[in-house]
Amino acid sequence: MRVLAIMCHPDDIEMGCGGTLLKYKQKGHDVIACHAANGNLGHLEIKPDELRKIRLAEAQKAGEIAGFEVVTADIGDLTVNSANEDQLKRITKIIRDAAPDVIITHSPNDYCSDHVELSKLVFAASFNATCPHFEPDLGSACSLTPLYYADTSRSINCVPTEYVDITDVMDKKEEMLRCHESQLVWLKEHDNVDIIQVTRTRAADRGSQCGVAYAEGFTQFLGNGRLRTYRVLP
Repeated sequence: MRVLAIMCHPDDIEMGCGGTLLKYKQKGHDVIACHAANGNLGHLEIKPDELRKIRLAEAQKAGEIAGFEVVTADIGDLTVNSANEDQLKRITKIIRDAAPDVIITHSPNDYCSDHVELSKLVFAASFNATCPHFEPDLGSACSLTPLYYADTSRSINCVPTEYVDITDVMDKKEEMLRCHESQLVWLKEHDNVDIIQVTRTRAADRGSQCGVAYAEGFTQFLGNGRLRTYRVLP
């Protein structure tokens, strides 16, 4: 299969579905990791233009560890907007280029506007990408795919419908997350959050719900044309 994860900021993939993507890779599937936003506002001292370059490089480093193809829509932080035609085209092209069999993105119930707006963008673009006469210059139309929403921040307002056991890749998930060095400091200073600890604690909690040491939880979008008769998650 070809697996496309479209999450918002660099490091969101590692926190939300990094373990699951690693499991896909273990099974021989192709994984494309897309960061829709470039993370340019995620620091107190580093200016946006410089930070954009740093965060994209951190994302590439994490992807190299995992063997993922890493792409970006290069949208500025706090400007993700599901009503923006240019952004819709960017996400549509990424989906068509990836030609995925499954897409993972943010929950529409997540905690910040960028995440919520991206969830809407991916929902719309993943359908639009299947219509041959919608912006044909963006590439060939692809198939309508299953859509899964990753766990929300701190798992608030999210009841998973499926779980993935990530016990054997938890350390590698954490190794990928540590590549985002700019955020380890920023989130500790700005939000008093240790993202390594928070991510491991959440994975342990989800694991306890399904009888394993560490897991990631997902909510499947139930809609016509997006359902399959087989398990899509690894």
